[in-house]
Amino acid sequence: MSKFEKKYGKYAIPNITLVLILCYAVGYIIQFVNANFLMYLTLDPYRILHGQVWRLFTWVIVPPSSLDLFTIIMLFFYYSIGTALERTWGTYRYNVYLFSGMLYTIIGSFLCMGYCYLTGNQAAAFMPDYLFAAGSLMFSTYYINLSIYLAFAATYPEARVLLMFMIPVKVKWMGILDGVLMILMLISGDVFTKFAVAASLVNFGVFYLVNIKRANLSPKHIRRKVQFKQEVRKSNAVTKHKCAICGRTDEDDPSLEFRFCSKCNGNYEYCQNHLFTHTHVK
Repeated sequence: MSKFEKKYGKYAIPNITLVLILCYAVGYIIQFVNANFLMYLTLDPYRILHGQVWRLFTWVIVPPSSLDLFTIIMLFFYYSIGTALERTWGTYRYNVYLFSGMLYTIIGSFLCMGYCYLTGNQAAAFMPDYLFAAGSLMFSTYYINLSIYLAFAATYPEARVLLMFMIPVKVKWMGILDGVLMILMLISGDVFTKFAVAASLVNFGVFYLVNIKRANLSPKHIRRKVQFKQEVRKSNAVTKHKCAICGRTDEDDPSLEFRFCSKCNGNYEYCQNHLFTHTHVK
């Protein structure tokens, strides 16, 4: 992956979580003006194969839910965790995670259509327009957002969030709950939900287990890296050279030279102006 990053990293989109939220904003505007028009933008594999190829891209702007206060809060929350992941992984890797999630979702929609035909689904045979139009609503970025939270929980398991703005809960427990809910949806949901959730889980599993572990971006490594940076800052904050007479340091004047006096009793350091003129400490 590092070879691809060196070659294509310059094309990565910075702050891509905000871009995704802006896409939602466009979708909400369309929903407010003409909600029926959104059905021409969904990820419908049947209609894509019949020439409506724009759906391969426009499904991203279809909002995962109706606009209300809870949705606004969740969008702010996903923006914060997405930004944190981008800072930790780097813009390129976070871009890959999001775009691979979208790619798996597109593949999942076509596999779902093939499954419906192979299993002899009567609606797929006699009413494909109706069946896949309704099912296309399941293939949204909603499950991609859930995979983002899974990735955040795996990267920052000891971080805390305020559940209902009052109860502090470690992210790892929320991540476990998120994973359990997705598995339940995978088991009990309809065929479209199963494939959409499976695409999201495959994205998380492949990217995290294959790339993050190999890239030394495990939670333990991240914690060690943060501790190392903190120690470096502390060491840089300490002055290396300081004159015992005038108090000047190498930060005050980088051209000054400092020496320890071998005749003084103790570790006394002097600048070039006081090295030979000071009174020795006995």
